[in-house]
Amino acid sequence: MGFARAVGLLVGVAADAAFGDPRRGHPVAAFGKVAQKVENAVYRDNRGAGVLYTGLLAGSAVVLGVAAERLTKRHPVAQAAVTAAATWAVLGGTSLVREGTAIGRALDGGDLEHARERVSGLVSRDPASLDVQGVARATVESVAENTSDAVVAPLLWGAIGGVPGLLGYRAVNTMDAMVGYRNERYRNFGWASARLDDVANLVPSRVAAMLTALCAPVVGGDARGAWRTWRLDASAHPSPNAGQVESAFAGGLEIRLGGRTVYPHAVENRPVMGDGRTPDGGDVTRSVELSRVIGAVSAGVAVGVSLLLARRKG
Repeated sequence: MGFARAVGLLVGVAADAAFGDPRRGHPVAAFGKVAQKVENAVYRDNRGAGVLYTGLLAGSAVVLGVAAERLTKRHPVAQAAVTAAATWAVLGGTSLVREGTAIGRALDGGDLEHARERVSGLVSRDPASLDVQGVARATVESVAENTSDAVVAPLLWGAIGGVPGLLGYRAVNTMDAMVGYRNERYRNFGWASARLDDVANLVPSRVAAMLTALCAPVVGGDARGAWRTWRLDASAHPSPNAGQVESAFAGGLEIRLGGRTVYPHAVENRPVMGDGRTPDGGDVTRSVELSRVIGAVSAGVAVGVSLLLARRKG
């Protein structure tokens, strides 16, 4: 099982690198539609309804993964293929790189309106409030956070839990993106999804921060700066996980992240991470390259972990 899982993870990573997300019929989008229907059916303004919503959807994803692995248990090639398909479905590294690259080019070309339009697909901030530096900061922060959420975390969960880990993690992360907000509608209902996502990303986000420090020199960054800023500034971020990798990116790229953040529903004054310059289009491009390198190293780590766990079981 360990060898088939490792091969499947590698093939899935290669598929994501070659093809990116499917343009039609994306499994995560299909899950989102199902999740919306479940929300419509069970929504109540209380935590109990949110626990039911989270349990039904996350549990169903895990059960589906368990069934897939049991059906292919005696067929290593089929198991590797199922793992590869699940890995491709849940990874978002290539799409993240494409979006970040497009925004960096728009900023370098002086096309702020196009950059604002593209960044609205990555962040929920009010794009009209963003100047060039604001778009650059928002993009780098999103690239950093999504490197952890869409690349490192699913690969680690896949290495540890196979197909159930891959599907379960993506279900939890998708639910958090849909209902994990502290607004009037979701403050209670989305609590369970948000807390479960925090737990699911507790270790991966810190692994992502460590990999950021390790890989920063590859893009001309500062490994020591990444470690220092991670250690000093991560805990000040309102998210227990996003601050880990965002602070490491800030230190590694020698820029400042955080500060005043305008959302359609509120304005947040986040602590500043890092003590470098204000980011620009060039830093967006560097953050994308750093994300790409971290993704490649993460794939190697995931394969190594899956083989090590299989060896211990054997």
